[in-house]
Amino acid sequence: MRRKLTAVGAVIVGTALALGTATASAQEGPGAEPEQTPEFDFRTGDTVATGLTIPWGLGFLPDGSGILAERNSGDVLRVAADADPVVLGNLEVVGGTSQFDERGLLGLAVSPDFATDGWVYAYVSTAQDNRVVRFHLNDFEPEPVLTGIPAALNHNGGRLAFGPDGKLYITTGDANDTANAQDLESLGGKILRVNADGTVPEDNPIEGSPVYSYGHRNVQGLSWGPDGAMYATEFGQNTWDELNHIEPGANYGWPDAEGTSGDPEFVDPLVTWRTAEASPSGGEVAGDTMYVAALRGQRLWTVPVEGGEAGAPVAVLEGTLGRIRTVELGPDGWLWVATSNGGGQDKLVRYRPIGG
Repeated sequence: MRRKLTAVGAVIVGTALALGTATASAQEGPGAEPEQTPEFDFRTGDTVATGLTIPWGLGFLPDGSGILAERNSGDVLRVAADADPVVLGNLEVVGGTSQFDERGLLGLAVSPDFATDGWVYAYVSTAQDNRVVRFHLNDFEPEPVLTGIPAALNHNGGRLAFGPDGKLYITTGDANDTANAQDLESLGGKILRVNADGTVPEDNPIEGSPVYSYGHRNVQGLSWGPDGAMYATEFGQNTWDELNHIEPGANYGWPDAEGTSGDPEFVDPLVTWRTAEASPSGGEVAGDTMYVAALRGQRLWTVPVEGGEAGAPVAVLEGTLGRIRTVELGPDGWLWVATSNGGGQDKLVRYRPIGG
C-alpha cells in the first residue's frame, strides 16, 4: 500500500541537531516505511556564489562546473566551487514585472550527450507561451524543442530533467486556469515526456501525446531514485503541498483534489505538507533520500524514499538560507542548493557528503 504521510510540525531531536536537522511528525499507513540515512552535513555550507537574483535552473557540465539560470534577467552563468561566477550569455524572456510574476528563464538541463552534441535545454517564458528551447553555449541561438505550453504570471511549472531512459521530462503548471490540468489536449498542469528533439516517444502512455501524467497544479521538482522510481513536488493552493510518486498516464487529481482524496480515480500523494511549511520547488533524490526545496517554508525537507514509497519527512536548514528554490546533486558528490529571496541577495551553497 502506498504511504500517505502528513507533516504536521518540526521538533529538534538528539543527535540530529548536530547535523542541523529537525524531525516532522507524521500520520502513517500500515507496513514498513523507508528509513532515512543522513547523507550530507548541513551544519556548515561552502558558498559557491553570492549576489544572485532569483536563480532557478541548475545543471552540470562534463568538466564538473555548473550552469545556473537567473529567472528575471535570462542570464546563464557558469559557477564552480573554485571560481567566481561568469555570465556565459543571455536568453530573451518575459517576466519579472512584479513580485508576483514568476515567468522568465526557469529550468535548465544539460544534454546527456553534451560532450558530442553540446546542447543545453532551457524552459523559457515568451510573450506567447512557455516553451522549451535548446542552444549551444558558444552562440546562445535558441532552437525550439516544444512550444505552446500555457503561460501566466504564475503557475508556470518549469523544471527540466533527463530521465534514466534518456528522455526529456518537463513540468508545467495550470497557468492559473484549473481546467488545463484535466484537459489532455492542453500542455498545462502536466508532466511531459519527449525525445531530445521534441518529438513524442512511441512508448508514451497516450499515443502521439507528450503528456506523461496529468491533474497537476504546479510541479517544480522532479527526480528519480536509484531504482528508477520517479518523484515530483507540487504546490498546493491554500491547504496541502505534495510529494508524488509519478506513474505513466496517471491522474493526480487537480483541481478536484488537493492533497489526499481517497478517490480511486486519482493517485494520492506520498507526503503532504501545509503550504506554510513547504511551498515546494526543486527536488533531488540522493541515495535513499529526496531533498525538497521549500520556498515559503524556508527549509529543506528530506524524505526517505524507496520503490515509490516514502517515510517520515525531516527538516534541515530551517530558517538558515531563507526561501530555497533549487537543489541538485553535483558531480562532486556535494548537494548544491540555490535560494530565491530576490533583491540580489540570493546565493548558491553546496553541502559536503558525510564522510566525504
